[in-house]
Amino acid sequence: MLRAAGVGVGDEVVVPAFGNVEVAEAVILAGALPVFADIDPLTYCLDAGAVEAAVTPRTAAVVAVHRFGRSADIARLHEIGQRHGLLVLEQGESEAPYDEIAQRRQRASYLDAKLKGVLTPDGGDGHTYQQYVVRVPGNGRPDRDAFARAVRARGVECRVPVKTPVHRLPEFRRCVALPETERAADETLALPVDAALTKRDMQRIVSACNALGGLLQPAF
Repeated sequence: MLRAAGVGVGDEVVVPAFGNVEVAEAVILAGALPVFADIDPLTYCLDAGAVEAAVTPRTAAVVAVHRFGRSADIARLHEIGQRHGLLVLEQGESEAPYDEIAQRRQRASYLDAKLKGVLTPDGGDGHTYQQYVVRVPGNGRPDRDAFARAVRARGVECRVPVKTPVHRLPEFRRCVALPETERAADETLALPVDAALTKRDMQRIVSACNALGGLLQPAF
């Protein structure tokens, strides 16, 4: 995709560091350099302001990744692209049938109303809830991980959506400040909203999470 668009040696491509290591790998395969920009804390997609701040005379493209069922701010990214002569590419998520999306939204709405002690996702326009991602307040990664273990012990599956941001992986390590990316990696937890979940399953999720109060004792 990048090579076909003329991106190659000597070029820079702005990409997110919050997940999707394959995007940075594709930039390397094209002979270009991945430049990591921070995310919007509500959508977990590239922040347009951070993208513009990362643009240099060598920047050739931006790759926006849609995340968890929320879309990146493509309109603003295209404005930036036009202003700086950049190619703006998108990486989407697999499409789900309308009925499945409707059921996910129904389950997400239930969790939004019932969960206490965690920060529920900002729904926004068109959220399809590929993943229902909450933030566990407290002391960052130690409390989030402890919360996840406790929820699993109560019979509820959950997962950490991004364990290590790409700019912290050994092969892509960069000395770059991405505070929202790192905060999201430390605090986020994906809870189930699958269409197959029953009302009893949803009640179990709420009970398991609310029993912990969200805020755990600070980890030392």
